[in-house]
Amino acid sequence: MGFHQPQRIAELSVEAGNRKANLPLVNMLVLGFLGGAFIAMGYLLDIRIVAGLPHEWGTFKSFLGAAVFPVGLILLIIAGGELLTGNMMAVSIACLAKKVKMQQLLNNWFWITISNFVGAIFIAYFFGHLIGLTGVEPYLSSTVSMAEAKIEASFWTCLISGIGCNWLVGLAVWLSYGAEDIAGKILAIWFPIMAFVAIGFQHVVANMFVIPAAIFAGYFSWMDYIWNFIPVFIGNAIGGGIFVAMMYWIAYIGTLKPAMTEGSNLLEMKSKQKTRR
Repeated sequence: MGFHQPQRIAELSVEAGNRKANLPLVNMLVLGFLGGAFIAMGYLLDIRIVAGLPHEWGTFKSFLGAAVFPVGLILLIIAGGELLTGNMMAVSIACLAKKVKMQQLLNNWFWITISNFVGAIFIAYFFGHLIGLTGVEPYLSSTVSMAEAKIEASFWTCLISGIGCNWLVGLAVWLSYGAEDIAGKILAIWFPIMAFVAIGFQHVVANMFVIPAAIFAGYFSWMDYIWNFIPVFIGNAIGGGIFVAMMYWIAYIGTLKPAMTEGSNLLEMKSKQKTRR
């Protein structure tokens, strides 16, 4: 399995962010719909796996759900799709590298948020509610308890949890850029996504599925969802934009780049001198 060094991953992330920010609106909306739907499918699979397992299994039950959840991001990265949390890393580092304007970043985040929501709601309503994949027992109880845990958390708990989530999700996308083949990308994605789900961090797009799924079943309200959405969105933006994009921009593209370029030029000059001799 071939892979790239962190310096090269930073460059690839900037290129990816630039491509994402310059997508035509129709492409952005279609790929954003798919991204929201894929993440929702991963969450739906999680619920379908863990719902009937014995309570005595404890944290192993959570691990099994976390182990299957990454299928959503695997589909998105390999088959194609746009995800708000991934773009919070990729478009941010492109913006820091001055390849993307702030207006383009905000435009991308806005439309991907809308289209991710539509994709997640589609799965929650048609698959979860209409055909009962989350609306009948034992799946209903699991859906409601998962949604309730997210809604009942305080503003600051949701925000900090969101930071932890997109630190890991941003790293999953970052690592996927570093892999050169499909198997490498799957492994790169699986571990960080499994980790964030097993820990219980909050993901703004995953919540677009599970909370509405509970709402469609007659629990909670859309205002409950909005009060969860705001802090989780902010936390995810900080996690992906600062703890991944900004950190690696500083390390590999920003302040160290002039020094690296100067060192490269020095080595090149020495090499030319030796050749002349």
